[in-house]
Amino acid sequence: MPKIKIDGVEMEVPAGITILQACELAGLEIPRFCYHERLSIAGNCRMCLVEVKPGPPKPQASCALPVADKQEIFTTTPMVQKARKGVMEFLLINHPLDCPICDQGGECDLQDQAMGYGFDRSRFHENKRAVPDKELGPLVKTSMNRCIHCTRCIRFATEVAGVEELGATGRGESMEVTTYVEHALSTELSGNLVDLCPVGALTSKPYAFEARSWELTKTESIDVLDALGSNIRIDTRGAQVMRVLPRMDDDINEEWISDKTRHAIDGLRYQRLDRPYVRKAGKLVEASWDEAFGTIAEKLGKLEGGKIAAIAGDQCDAESMVALKDLMAALGSPSVDCRQDGAKLDGPRGSYIFNPGIRGIDQADAILLVGTNPRLEAPVLNARIRKRYLHGGRTAIGSIGPVADLTYPVERLGAGPATLAELVEGKLGFFEKLKAAKNPLIIVGMGALAREDGAAVLALARDLADKLGAVRDDWNGFAVLHTAAARVGGLDLGLVPGPGGRDVEGILAGCEKGEIAAVYLLAADEIDAKRLGKAFVIYQGHHGDAGAHRADVILPGAAYTEKPGTYVNTEGRVQLAFRAAYPPGDAREDWAILRALSERLGKTLPYDTLDQVRSRLVAVNRTFAAIDQQAAGHWGSFGTPGKPSDQQFVSPIRNFYMTCPISRSSRTMAECTASRAQLMAAE
Repeated sequence: MPKIKIDGVEMEVPAGITILQACELAGLEIPRFCYHERLSIAGNCRMCLVEVKPGPPKPQASCALPVADKQEIFTTTPMVQKARKGVMEFLLINHPLDCPICDQGGECDLQDQAMGYGFDRSRFHENKRAVPDKELGPLVKTSMNRCIHCTRCIRFATEVAGVEELGATGRGESMEVTTYVEHALSTELSGNLVDLCPVGALTSKPYAFEARSWELTKTESIDVLDALGSNIRIDTRGAQVMRVLPRMDDDINEEWISDKTRHAIDGLRYQRLDRPYVRKAGKLVEASWDEAFGTIAEKLGKLEGGKIAAIAGDQCDAESMVALKDLMAALGSPSVDCRQDGAKLDGPRGSYIFNPGIRGIDQADAILLVGTNPRLEAPVLNARIRKRYLHGGRTAIGSIGPVADLTYPVERLGAGPATLAELVEGKLGFFEKLKAAKNPLIIVGMGALAREDGAAVLALARDLADKLGAVRDDWNGFAVLHTAAARVGGLDLGLVPGPGGRDVEGILAGCEKGEIAAVYLLAADEIDAKRLGKAFVIYQGHHGDAGAHRADVILPGAAYTEKPGTYVNTEGRVQLAFRAAYPPGDAREDWAILRALSERLGKTLPYDTLDQVRSRLVAVNRTFAAIDQQAAGHWGSFGTPGKPSDQQFVSPIRNFYMTCPISRSSRTMAECTASRAQLMAAE
């Protein structure tokens, strides 16, 4: 390890790191604009200048210079100070005086560093340059006069998002950051460009002129619009969610979030359920909580448990699901299911989680995708696969499933279960690549499991993992990629049919035949509501979506930003979300509604506080005691051996921007949908 001196302090640093990184290890803050930890080094802003001896008698760019043994580095000498002030003066030559109206104000790197290195007057008397704004779609607003050519946006689009649609034209003062062909960016990660931009050249279009950062209350939470469990920060003003930003978590989302996570939050304002409703004479009319509970008690009191069923939705917190399970058990109903899409998952924990963990992708040296399009199902995870491809010596990636541009080269093996069966038998060349890999990774998606032969496909995938030796003490390369944030938590809690119970398909079929007389939908909107027949439907949720339209009684619940909740992501990591705002009107937390209803039904649940509910979670499954830890899954027998159908795998997500009641209510997501349709039509 090289020994260096930084400002007279001797220290030992890892070989191969840059001087800027060494200075950060020493606790020194080096100003920078172009450098970013997760992007390639550009070295073009020159703000990070330091003095290095031995070396040339001029300041050096610390971001691009590797450390060497016996180097002396100086960060505060008069030469360094003068150089940084000179760079800042040049950067501000053409920068417009937009601070009072710029959305980046208060969070602007240029603004902050100008306070430390800026000059109090301008010596430039010529006209400032003018650059036309660019159209990057409905999410990113451009003010290119402010651009300082740091090229962070270009490097992110190319390296992380995998869409080479941004670049630079011209040289010197004539340089412009632009799209090669003028159209909206075709990536599901475009909102991250705004976070990366160190000035106000790229800002959030939906958030434009809405609020200043110091007006907002900031709450750390978890995203539930997909199963990744991205760490987010929810910024609110009063009762309104103004924006969602990413939090850094190297194990899950690094520092990126998808456009849906970031911008679907305006859907929280529209089509909300804010009071109970009861259907009278064919119409839903407003009611009190007492009247709604009375209607439910009157109906359920006449039914035996076998005629009652419950379905939990894709965004339910674990607290509400355990309360639902306990209530159904008290009513004598074995028909409870959390698998709205009919996924054939009901085995040991190792059969339904992303066993290697999301960070485990960084160790995989051969990857097989089965029935999944991760670009639509989990864009941030897809970016991690791309990162592994780029930095893992061009990792071999094969796909059995729908044809899609995943932003990295994929070897197309086939489209259905027959191809998977051939791979298990070793008949395909890609089998040898998987067999030769030290850490093979098999990612199975809901496109392969949420079908009638899903159990047979699951058994094939398990056989393949065993044949490859992908499951060992030091590595488990069997990974299930979920699309529903509530799915793993529901399976951990046992929200699957008990003895004699029905799954979702059985419940719907029972409703059609009149064998199920009452159905409790806990924010379940992704089922075919037309198949509920004449059953008495209780819908508890936060949006007037498909379930609410069919309901006989509506109980208004809270959205994920409006309640504390426990969620388990696709890798089996238990995470806590926190309340950022309060639910509208008479809406209440979901577990509290179920607790109050149980008392009215004469089946009082044994908990009165959130802490008591969480104690119940731990009693049901010890996994819930390990917060923010990925608990290993038991590996046992699962799946049902048999011959699967010839039907091709199809991704469960066709429109990335509208997958749940919140995103379907979002005007921003509607604009994104229209923009993407226009882009595809043009292609």
